[in-house]
Amino acid sequence: MGSATGLTIKKPIAFSVEDTGIGIPVDKQKVVFEAFQQADGTTSRRFGGTGLGLSISRQLARLLGGELHLSSQEGKGSIFTLYLPERIESNSPTFRTETAKSEPAVVQSARQTTTTITPPTAIAPSTDNKIEIIDDRADLQAGDKFILIIEDDRKFATILVELAREKEFKCLFAEDGKKGLQLAEKYQPHAIILDVGLPLLDGWTVMEKLKNNPDTRHIPVHFMSATEQSSEAKKMGAIGYLLKPISMAELGDAFKKIEHFLANTVKNLLVVVDNSTHQEQILDLVGSNDVQAIVVTTKTQALQHLANNPVDTLILDLDIDQGTGIHLLEQLQSKEEWSQIPVIIHANRDLTEFEESIFQRCAGHLVVKAVRSPERLLDEATLFLHQFEANLPEDKRNMLRMVHDKTAILIHKKVLIVDDDIRNTFALATVLEDHDVDVKVAQNGKEALTVLEEQPDVDIILMDIMMPEMDGYEAIQKIRAQPRFRKLPIIALTAKAMKGDRAKCIEAGANDYLSKPVDTDKLISLMRVWLYR
Repeated sequence: MGSATGLTIKKPIAFSVEDTGIGIPVDKQKVVFEAFQQADGTTSRRFGGTGLGLSISRQLARLLGGELHLSSQEGKGSIFTLYLPERIESNSPTFRTETAKSEPAVVQSARQTTTTITPPTAIAPSTDNKIEIIDDRADLQAGDKFILIIEDDRKFATILVELAREKEFKCLFAEDGKKGLQLAEKYQPHAIILDVGLPLLDGWTVMEKLKNNPDTRHIPVHFMSATEQSSEAKKMGAIGYLLKPISMAELGDAFKKIEHFLANTVKNLLVVVDNSTHQEQILDLVGSNDVQAIVVTTKTQALQHLANNPVDTLILDLDIDQGTGIHLLEQLQSKEEWSQIPVIIHANRDLTEFEESIFQRCAGHLVVKAVRSPERLLDEATLFLHQFEANLPEDKRNMLRMVHDKTAILIHKKVLIVDDDIRNTFALATVLEDHDVDVKVAQNGKEALTVLEEQPDVDIILMDIMMPEMDGYEAIQKIRAQPRFRKLPIIALTAKAMKGDRAKCIEAGANDYLSKPVDTDKLISLMRVWLYR
């Protein structure tokens, strides 16, 4: 086989798919093989496209020693032809070299990155699961300080166990999320080190179940992961987050953080509120023997206290300083140590449009949540202060049980799914309908606006970004332009999962963001959060 494919293929086999659609202009035919590019170069296109599909298909073809080609004529249609060799000589040096050379620059760059970014002092991942790890569950005595390590890389887990024992912790070990959760519930460890990419149950699901269980909710959890999602972890109540590959120095710092957390049995709460009635209500709600609460009445006093005292959690009343309390969030970003403090915004009213814009802008840099009800304030305060629910008064335990009722919040809620891929729509609708949710569907932004006009009682929107006619960014902006929908929760869904995507979605007006493929457990959890608001 010669010039038709640009590769030398013995006994080629060709598969062709032909359509009679609109065709693709000659000058755009190379572009459609690039990830997330359409013939018009935008995310909002007149006709549905594949996003990653053609890019992935071409790479798969090349990995098989073949090629994927396009022949198209505007107004008449397109023909896609897959050329494959009858036999793949996988051991051929020529095949390996030609395949590597044929990869686009972005693929080659990614491959180089994976082989060079690990620093010499970092602990590289291991696939050696022949290592035997014997933990200390058979030797636990009353008064022992022990930690649970949930990690499926046994080489890395061995290092964690050895380091923990050097720090005078006894250890429990699990290499999948399901077993880890069982050990946490049975033994109630003093702390947990949790990997994200686990078999059976991933780290996010384990964390959600830990924090929804009154018997394990108080246990401090330190995440370790190969992907950067530290903000999400800390909003779930994590005390720390390390990105793999991890150096020994970083591991040492993580154990110091755990030791410091356990040593400080009384947590420091800063309450920023100037209304005496509100002060009394907040202190009655969140005060306890294991919380030292300090009340200040201005932003200036808050910053002075932060500069001189440790603070574990901050509760902010937006109406301080004549309603300018929201600006404290901007000042908290000025110092790294302040930006790590969880902030709970409390207001007995909706945030103004101006306050909402600052809140959303700061949400990517701070661990910040906004609540209106006393139940949610108690829930978030006990989460970030790691209070043991069994030690709380019965009335507060009842409030928390109501908040964590997993079925009530979703029942009969009307959810609008906006997505041009019927497979995604069907998969999401199936999951949601199992929770007694009323699902409405739109295939693009324009249809979403029409549905909202006809059914303005929609409770939440799941908005895809890459869609025909009108993309998700534009649709969100048009929805937010209508005052009646300013508070309507919108969760953006996108396949791009690239740095900056979350900020772009939030800037457009989305409340939150998830990358595809969607983790349905995480989606349901996120929906509960925004519907409860």
